[in-house]
Amino acid sequence: MITVTGHADLTPDTWELVREELRERLRAMPADATGLVRAGAGLPLEFGRLVREVGRRLVVLLPERAGILTGASPRNREAHRELLALAEGIRMLPFDPLDRDTCVGVDERLVSDCGRLLAVWDGSPSSGRDATAHMVAYARARGIAVEILWPSGAAREPAGPALSRARGHGH
Repeated sequence: MITVTGHADLTPDTWELVREELRERLRAMPADATGLVRAGAGLPLEFGRLVREVGRRLVVLLPERAGILTGASPRNREAHRELLALAEGIRMLPFDPLDRDTCVGVDERLVSDCGRLLAVWDGSPSSGRDATAHMVAYARARGIAVEILWPSGAAREPAGPALSRARGHGH
């Protein structure tokens, strides 16, 4: 299985570059490769769309709290619905999408279940809001193949994730 992690605060032009790079990487993978993603807007949704576009299977990990599907925002709930429509398999996992620590724990489990991590990462360290560097280190420490995607010309929003989320992107 293949999963993805990455910065949420990409510029609109960078989103286009990243989509093309992800599309190329997914096309180059074996026909039986399966994408695994934690449901959410931004990169998870884009990855899910591209996995299906190139004809690969998609498994979606959904947050569940006391038997109820949860989503941090209406935007994430819409992403969940679209990912469910794209998915060939669904895994339910209890966690609170509003709690960063439980989300990082779920992402660690997601990475552990995969043989390859595609990381949309500029090489910067993890911060209180962005755990991309942590996920890359976590995968490498477990011997999971990591491919860094940071296309030439890629950039992050100077104002950070809040602006990017307002524009409809983010993780």
